[in-house]
Amino acid sequence: MRFTSFIRLGACSWLLMSIGTALASEETQLIQSINTYRSQAQPCANVVSQELPPLNTDPRLNLPASGAVDLQPMLSRAAYPMVSVQAISLSGPRDAESAMKAVQESFCQVVLNPQFVDVGVSRNDRDWRIVLARPLLTGGLGNAQAEGQKMLGLVNAARSVPHECGGQAYDPASPLHWNDNLASAAEGHTRSMANNNYFDHKGRNGGTPGDRAEMAGYIGQQIGENIAAGQDSASKVVEGWLASPGHCANIMNPAFRELGAAYAVDPKSDAGIYWTAMFGVQQ
Repeated sequence: MRFTSFIRLGACSWLLMSIGTALASEETQLIQSINTYRSQAQPCANVVSQELPPLNTDPRLNLPASGAVDLQPMLSRAAYPMVSVQAISLSGPRDAESAMKAVQESFCQVVLNPQFVDVGVSRNDRDWRIVLARPLLTGGLGNAQAEGQKMLGLVNAARSVPHECGGQAYDPASPLHWNDNLASAAEGHTRSMANNNYFDHKGRNGGTPGDRAEMAGYIGQQIGENIAAGQDSASKVVEGWLASPGHCANIMNPAFRELGAAYAVDPKSDAGIYWTAMFGVQQ
């Protein structure tokens, strides 16, 4: 699952149960820390990551924290239909805070990989296993136009009620209207990302969202863009965006009046499926 946002202005038994609860709490805290880390652009391996939405917690990815594991057969037995998976094994951290420091120091490229959608964390004393994975696409999607219109409905449903985006409160906003030019720009960028296996607001020709909107015939006073990858439905994409401060802010921005959105699939790409929503208000 890959997401990011862009905006441009202008042109005893009781004792055992208590221990188990504490361990689960540490595991949950680590997942929360990973998702907070992903929600902001981070320097990693000499590049700056995109803002990413939270990973979904999936108990099928809670593999044994200690010893060797064979990921593919274990996930197959757990009925997790994976496309890609990677595990991080840590030995030594005494709590979630220490484990997160180790992850940031040695595994930033793994937890900041936008193709991953789900996460599971298990712990045995000072041994930790973090499993990140992307499942198979379930299929059943309509064409790009139909799914874009579905996304418009989901975005408008979100705008109809108050939201808090990264600590900032947003009042309900007026519904957006479909714009074919924004949809064309969104579909072109989505197809480019899928076919060229990249994930960025900057196009292969260096163009920005504002450039793409203008080339499609939309002269915007303000342009915003949310992108995503790995999720196989518009509802999952919008849900992830609402959990991410920058994406949520674009969705709830009262200045925007129009939207165009599309998805594209390329099985040879890392994420398989890519999404773009472009928000705008014309000059």
